[in-house]
Amino acid sequence: MVGIVCQMSGITRILQKAVAGERLTPDEGLQLLKTHDLPALGQAADAVARRLNPGNIRTYNIDRNINYTNICAAVCDFCAFYRKPRSPEGYVLDREVLYHKVQETVELGGDQILLQGGLHPELPLEWYEELLRDIRARFPQINVHGFSPPEIYHFTKVSKLPLRVVLERLKEAGLGSIPGGGAEILVDRVRRAITRGKVLTDNWLQVMRTWHEMGGVSTATMMFGHVETLAERIEHLERLRQLQDETRGFTAFICWTFQPENTDLAHLPRAGAFEYLKTQAVARLYLDNFRHIQSSWVTQGLRVGQLALLYGADDMGSLMIEENVVAQAGTIHYLTLDQIRQAISELGFVPRQRNVRYELLDEEHERRAVEANRRRMASSMPLVMIN
Repeated sequence: MVGIVCQMSGITRILQKAVAGERLTPDEGLQLLKTHDLPALGQAADAVARRLNPGNIRTYNIDRNINYTNICAAVCDFCAFYRKPRSPEGYVLDREVLYHKVQETVELGGDQILLQGGLHPELPLEWYEELLRDIRARFPQINVHGFSPPEIYHFTKVSKLPLRVVLERLKEAGLGSIPGGGAEILVDRVRRAITRGKVLTDNWLQVMRTWHEMGGVSTATMMFGHVETLAERIEHLERLRQLQDETRGFTAFICWTFQPENTDLAHLPRAGAFEYLKTQAVARLYLDNFRHIQSSWVTQGLRVGQLALLYGADDMGSLMIEENVVAQAGTIHYLTLDQIRQAISELGFVPRQRNVRYELLDEEHERRAVEANRRRMASSMPLVMIN
């Protein structure tokens, strides 16, 4: 009994330290991940979120995840989306279909597309530059949040060009920001255990470091609940925090639980809502130099995604007009724009649409987006999906 009381008082001290804005050590972060006092973690994470984001606004954005190819030279045991080169199920998205997807996004009030794909072994760097230039010419109002660090590192191998040169050429062609995909767990032991032929930790971070040094911004992610230890989750957060100290280029952090169905790791137990909320709350307490945390309703569903706003998140993430990767793993949650806005409102917050830099869009744009999405729902207008 005395040991339990001492442990609880130790956890309370750590939580108080984080709420006061003091930096946690890796050992303290690990102690928080080991506790089962979810309400205490949530209360502290919420206090930090409110300190970093004062006022009653909670945000969301409208974008679309366009996967330009599912052909991938890497082998990831956790991925149900990729297809090997020369697979009959492999595709490179027709350019006109891709443009139509962007046009639908614009019509629904989106200001961004999330452009990601597999590590295609044959597409040259010029192919990506042409795609970016065409999108910018046709849709100058759209930010291309594109090409995760594994893709960009892969581009350097295919083109045999230095990383900075590749990033400079992509930026000149129209790349606006970089998503934090492909991070999984930023510990090489884990990465080697679940993937082959994919970027390791230091090079993932170097892509982001170089992009930030060029003035670019990006997001950071973590997919957990597979073969990693709790200590390795903290190591992941520590590597992100160190880079953010150096560059200040990350706009937000997003974490989600591994979805095992239809993957080579389907034998692993699924991490549930408790583990998700606990890990997100600890991330909010640990990442003291990240202002924003996004909820992951795409993997958790509406109610847990909403609850995440009380466990350290200050943003509901994206409407995500289209999503293919998580869906291939058997997890399919779709929300309307009204549902996202209502989830925010039900907690007493004011929902507002924002861009990748967390700047609020003007209220007239927001109003038109709400009306456009309602019209789409009323007419059951089909979206262009991948065949």
